[in-house]
Amino acid sequence: MIRKSFVMSVHPGFETEYARRHQPIWPELEAVLRDHGVRWYSIFLHPETRQLFACVECRDEAQWNAIASTDVCRRWWQSMKELMPSNPDGSPVSEGLTEVFHLEFGGMDLETRNAETEI
Repeated sequence: MIRKSFVMSVHPGFETEYARRHQPIWPELEAVLRDHGVRWYSIFLHPETRQLFACVECRDEAQWNAIASTDVCRRWWQSMKELMPSNPDGSPVSEGLTEVFHLEFGGMDLETRNAETEI
């Protein structure tokens, strides 16, 4: 599995609509993401700058890139175009980020980790 992250933005005044369209995303888009090896995908909104921070864990780069060529992904991009800056192909303008730190505790929640360290 690999982790990817990137930033995008939403046009002023469209923050609520952007969030609404993700509650939930289209079932067929969810299926494409799952079928292309996506394990989890989160998007966070910075309310003052309208910047979107996205992070995803997926099987590999090739499967992730293949999502962009699916019909449902292209339709999703078209439906989101009015809400955010877009490239000529309809994809959202985004910039990839480089991971500089990652910490993982093997799936244990904080309470369990703390209980184990008290012994």
